[in-house]
Parts: sequence; C-alpha cells; structure tokens
Amino acid sequence: MSGALFAVVGPSGVGKDTLMTAAAARSPAVKLVRRVITRPADAGGEDFEAVGMDAFARRRDAGEFVLHWGAHGLFYGIPRGIERDLAAARLVLFNGSRGIMPEAQRRFPDLIVLHVTAPVPVLAERLAARGRESADDIAARLTRAGYDLPPGLNVRTICNDRDLDSAVDAFLAALQPVRA
Repeated sequence: MSGALFAVVGPSGVGKDTLMTAAAARSPAVKLVRRVITRPADAGGEDFEAVGMDAFARRRDAGEFVLHWGAHGLFYGIPRGIERDLAAARLVLFNGSRGIMPEAQRRFPDLIVLHVTAPVPVLAERLAARGRESADDIAARLTRAGYDLPPGLNVRTICNDRDLDSAVDAFLAALQPVRA
C-alpha cells in the first residue's frame, strides 16, 4: 500500500497550518511536510526551515525539492523526502500555493487538494490577530482570497468558519478515501 499526498491550499488566514497541526496530533498516519522558505526564522507561523535566497537557489538547482514556487516575495520548497513518507503509506500533507497545483498534479497524478475556505470577515480577523502583516498587506491578501483553483484537480473543500474541533473533524474526514 502506498500513501496519499494532500496539498492544503486556501487564502491567507484561513487556518491551514492550524488544521494540519491538529490533524497530525489526532492521527499518527498523518505526516506534515516541513517547508523550506526564504523567510526569517523568527517570522512565526508554521514550523518551517528558514533559508536565505542563495541557499534556496542552490538547493533548488541541486534537485532537493519535488516542488518549489515563489509567492508574496518569498520562495517555498517541498523537500524530496516526501517520497519516502509516501512509500511508507503515510498521509502526507503540505501547505501549498494554489498557483502551483497544475505542476503538483503533473508531478503527483494522485494528488488530492484540500481547499480550506472561510468568509472574508473571518479571514480579515485572523490576519489582523496574527500580527505579521500591515493593513495594506492584509487588504492585498483579502483581494486574493477568492482566487479560483485551476480546473481538473481532485478537490475536497473544508469550510473553516466554526470552532476548531468541528473544522478538524471535517479536515480529517477529507483525508479518508472516497468510497463508491
């Protein structure tokens, strides 16, 4: 049996990392990918590996990432180690960019996209509470909140606008195989 790869996508502030962390805490089969990001280590948020631009470029050029992309002035990489976790029948989750999904699906044809959503007022409140962006940055992120996913993906949608336990239940249910 092989594992399953899930790309968790959605607008900033929707709670992707919170849901992923909670799902991993509840299910030993879930393996979270620790992304490599050209963001300062003290920036907060998810557990990530902070690297400088030169180190990121060297690692990208050496083939250390199965996927990589740029967004919001930063670069993100998914380490090649996910292939080992998939072979070990893990449910592998990575926080991805909606724009990289066509490439991710080409690379991993069985990819399942977990699209986490929430109403714009909820997103605005969460973005303000985390304190990482200016008011202008928040407004720009909210403008992109309605960005559509590319067609042809295997998408499961989770609305994260209620209490955390309900959202985690819905998230874990989305990780289960679809039965005919």
